[in-house]
Amino acid sequence: MRKIFVLPVAAPLLIVAAPALAQSRSPDLAVPPEASDIVVTASRTPRAIAATGESVTVIGLAEIETRQSNTVVDLLRTVPGVTFARNGGIGGTASVFIRGAESDQTVALIDGIRLNDPASPGGGFNFGNLLTGNIARIEVVRGSQSVIWGSQAIGGVVNMITRPPTDAFELNARAEGGWRDTWQAVANVSGRVGPVAASFGGGWLTSDGISAFSEARGGVERDGFEQRGANAKLLIDLSETVAIDLRGFYARSDIDLDGFPPPAFAFADTREMTETEELVGYAGVNAVFFDGRFRNRLAITYTDTDRANRDPSAGPAPLFTASGRNERIEYQGIFTASDALEAVFGAESETSRLRTANGGPATRASVGIDSIYGQLSAAPLAGLRLTGGVRHDDHQAFGGNTTVAVNGAWTFGGGATTVRASYGEGFKAPTLFQLFSDFGNRTLAPETSESYDLGIVQRLAGGRMELGMTLFRRDANNLIDFISCFQNSAPICTGRPFGTYDNVRRTRAEGLEATVAMTPVDALTLRAQYSYLDAENRDSGRLLARRPRHSVSALIDYRWPFGLETGASLIHVGDSFENAANTVRLDGYVLADLRASYPIGKAMELYGRIENLFDAGYETVFRYGAPGRAGHLGVRLRL
Repeated sequence: MRKIFVLPVAAPLLIVAAPALAQSRSPDLAVPPEASDIVVTASRTPRAIAATGESVTVIGLAEIETRQSNTVVDLLRTVPGVTFARNGGIGGTASVFIRGAESDQTVALIDGIRLNDPASPGGGFNFGNLLTGNIARIEVVRGSQSVIWGSQAIGGVVNMITRPPTDAFELNARAEGGWRDTWQAVANVSGRVGPVAASFGGGWLTSDGISAFSEARGGVERDGFEQRGANAKLLIDLSETVAIDLRGFYARSDIDLDGFPPPAFAFADTREMTETEELVGYAGVNAVFFDGRFRNRLAITYTDTDRANRDPSAGPAPLFTASGRNERIEYQGIFTASDALEAVFGAESETSRLRTANGGPATRASVGIDSIYGQLSAAPLAGLRLTGGVRHDDHQAFGGNTTVAVNGAWTFGGGATTVRASYGEGFKAPTLFQLFSDFGNRTLAPETSESYDLGIVQRLAGGRMELGMTLFRRDANNLIDFISCFQNSAPICTGRPFGTYDNVRRTRAEGLEATVAMTPVDALTLRAQYSYLDAENRDSGRLLARRPRHSVSALIDYRWPFGLETGASLIHVGDSFENAANTVRLDGYVLADLRASYPIGKAMELYGRIENLFDAGYETVFRYGAPGRAGHLGVRLRL
């Protein structure tokens, strides 16, 4: 029987109030988008990165605008320890790997709301449809994070935060066009009227795209992509201590596909396409008590992902449909006893649902999970911050699971040196597809992990140079994999002629991440990172598929005295293997991008970029193409 933890804990907190010094705001709304030295996602409360024991990267608003990328994965590719694989060009299915973990072992959030799709086989999130649009901030936490974020946080967490409400009126808009008939328009308006602060935005992008079936292998038909999206946030102050917090996000994406047409059933150009509709909603109450020392949040969240695959040559009816839905009630409390002691605690109750149909009767399933967690952070000495937490999850199918985590950060030498270390446990509940589909196995246990990292950051030259290095290791057990039952007499295949799922794999990922950031003069910034990864299947001894051992990136930007800003990105990704047997190799590649922007008055800016300057041909997924050289020009407006 499921136990609902949330309401009994939270209800009394909404009745008793005490005066507060400031209005109530959720943690993610309390951090300005441009603040790159503060992180919320690591502990669900704003904290200086120097006082955070986990490995984190923040991409702030200024960097997002400077880089000009129109997809989130293009921004993530320069984050230490992060790589991705995409089926073709923009809009193609994209998997993000953090320190070699599976893509569906990453928790994806938008404005703190989970995006993972329960109707997909692995329950992961497709980053391919995620455009930068009105995203103002991205936080990436590496390492197992299940104490704070629950199931799936084995590799880490990626949190995309859209533009927040503002007190003063603000208008941000941009429009651009470029190669392959690519056009984009994005706008966002925010401001306050009386007790209501709001932010509303929308975006549209269309592109003829490239052939998903690699042009180097014979693909000739371009596979187009179009997306229309919207975002909204409302903060309604009921008093100095209580506020209503409403958020929404919507995206409708259409992308052409390539497949395996008859009679050869070999990968080739096709007329197939996928329609995806994503809806995210949040309704919460924020309350602040005891002069601002006790912050509370009670919320209901909702995500719905609907997909339909079509082939116009086979008629108007979809060949396959899938709908995944998450409904969650969550309470979070943050009690700050003093500058040296803070507690974060909460409870959650989530129900996930799926519906799939493949030309026959629809398959439906649902499962619930209830959770409770707590985390204590203390600063016993100047410059030292220690944090520890525990979580317990009660899952309808497999029962209970408990995870723990500890981390610490010590800054000394007048702030010149920071040493950090962390240990975190992660788990991933079996997905609805793995449990209840025609291939399902209701005896599956959760995937589990233990991760460790140790890092140091050294600041030199009065803060104009920063060097960092982190060593990490993660061991994962009970990983769920598909078992083919063709000519397989194993007991698990009894009554399952087409195969099933089982806990059969163990993996290990270890390596290092090195970073350097320099500002030799105020107008010049340079940043670079190198990541080494050894990710292997501990049972077979082979390397995990699509996990390159080496990745390097460098960013350089210069602001000229007359206002022109120029920059370049250089990215190298090493060789990897396409398959678990390590028999098909994906060659490494090097990409170079150029960018420039020039202000026209105080409110307008012209910008442009050249992507893949040297027209490098490469594949991140075997036989799938990747974008070649492309140029884009645009205009940005700020009021």
